[in-house]
Amino acid sequence: MQDNPAASADVAKNRALLQQLEQLLGHHRVISDAQRNEHYRTGFRSGEGSAVAVVFPETLMQLWHTLEVCVEAGAIIIMQAANTGLTEGSTPNGHDYDRPIVVINTLQMNSIHLLGDGAHRGEQIVALPGATLHSLEKLLAPLQRSPHSEIGSSCLGASIVGGIANNSGGALCQRGPAYTELAVYAQVNADGHLQLINHLGIDLGETPQEILTNLENGTFIQVGKLPHPTGARVRMASDREYVARVQDVDADSPARFNADPRRLFEASGCAGKVAVFAVRLDTFPIPERTRTFYIGSNDADAFARLRRGLLTELPSIPLLGEYLHRDMFDLAADYGKDSFYTIEKLGTRRMPRFFALKGRIDAWLEKQTWAPRYFSDRLLQRLSRLLPQHLPERMLDYREKYQHHLIVKIADDSIEPAQQWLQGFFAHRENTGDFFACDAKEASKAMLHRFVSAGAAMRYQAVHCRTVGELLPLDIALRRNDMDWEEKLPAEIADQLEYRLYYGHFLCNVFHQDYILKKDADPAAVKKAMLKLLDSRGARYPAEHNVGHLYLAPDAQTSFFEQLDPTNTFNPGIGKTDKHRRCCNCG
Repeated sequence: MQDNPAASADVAKNRALLQQLEQLLGHHRVISDAQRNEHYRTGFRSGEGSAVAVVFPETLMQLWHTLEVCVEAGAIIIMQAANTGLTEGSTPNGHDYDRPIVVINTLQMNSIHLLGDGAHRGEQIVALPGATLHSLEKLLAPLQRSPHSEIGSSCLGASIVGGIANNSGGALCQRGPAYTELAVYAQVNADGHLQLINHLGIDLGETPQEILTNLENGTFIQVGKLPHPTGARVRMASDREYVARVQDVDADSPARFNADPRRLFEASGCAGKVAVFAVRLDTFPIPERTRTFYIGSNDADAFARLRRGLLTELPSIPLLGEYLHRDMFDLAADYGKDSFYTIEKLGTRRMPRFFALKGRIDAWLEKQTWAPRYFSDRLLQRLSRLLPQHLPERMLDYREKYQHHLIVKIADDSIEPAQQWLQGFFAHRENTGDFFACDAKEASKAMLHRFVSAGAAMRYQAVHCRTVGELLPLDIALRRNDMDWEEKLPAEIADQLEYRLYYGHFLCNVFHQDYILKKDADPAAVKKAMLKLLDSRGARYPAEHNVGHLYLAPDAQTSFFEQLDPTNTFNPGIGKTDKHRRCCNCG
């Protein structure tokens, strides 16, 4: 049999690339064995692909030199931090790329620098690419400040830069999506040259060596403001316009969604189309007082009026408004019970390590012929049946009475006005339902129950995979003026579903909709029909996860990706775009 010269040349090039990476980083920081690096090539929920290597630079200069090596070799670069995304956006997707792939994991570069002096210390921070939300929460707590996101992602160990790159949403409706216009990042220009761009608003020097060394060490020559390219204002370190936007309840567009052109800016929403070295972000004061109200109703129209009133008739809008449908309440109470107890007893500080350990165990078990599929989930579910009832009596009472549940958290001077407003709201005959003010224990358990609901459908599908079909998760943003928020499915779709589960960020009109399909349902056909229905409602999707490899990026987002990455070097194929190299001006 005659050798294939092209294949032999590719093997030689890949071997040379690996040698260069190992010389730069050391053998222990370059994993080329497919079994050993499988965890980093596999998405958190779905998706996987091949890669020549997964590498782990420890310093920003190592990251820069790694990028140089990859660009010189013509390799594809996929940036990855915690790999907690739900849409396959930070791993390879399949085996049909036209170039070798190197996955660069950034978690080792995890420093956070506090900006400001005296009473202003910590009002802004600079985070390197591996820094996590959990680490930032710990750093800010003594300063009585908090990061952008506080629910969900921090428990999973999600990175700060990952949230920015993916325009991640969140429960805190005063803060909007994760966003900044201040960053240091590297991109490959139309000539095929790697360039480092400092738009942090901080003088770090001129050369990559100076910029990245000073950045890593927190040696900031001068911290200032940076004009926005429009010249109309200075660049923002958070979405400071979001409160006014979400309060515009008569607007015929969503408050936020992933592909919103208003919030696609350099590192923000880049989806890995550049290599982000650092972001500068606002932090937020922790309220002096908070109170949580638990609200129930059987009338979707009453909840629609409730949303408008909470956003427009209080001194300040609530901190959050989290929704659960009764079906989701029930599923989370059963299939999220062990997660509830784990988080409640161990605390959020240990959860990133716990989830990482479970992921590695699951990956090992998948390779064992003796272990049934989803063995750890089945075991944990069986053990959870031994645990006592964990939900407060008043929440269980509302579960019996009402199908729609809302958790509203109010701060400081708005607490008393909010309680009076809710009393007046439900005094009207048309607004059927009721509410109660939670004590501290009830408030904590209500929010924890809402948190574990996000994984309940995954657990149910895993445990019952022999009798049910696939899980189809969607996150959608409805228009701000949309009063008809409750989904009504036609029979041809409803008949394909075992479960339809609704939860979300109600005040933002953003919903997570998890559908567990029947065993014989066609997932692709059901998803196509679902998206067509959402289009007819004027919804946008995904709302707060990136398009990843699961959603088609709209034209404006595709243009943004091409502007950031004209040669298609970084994360090609994202948003179902082309995976092949674009030559541009690089010969």
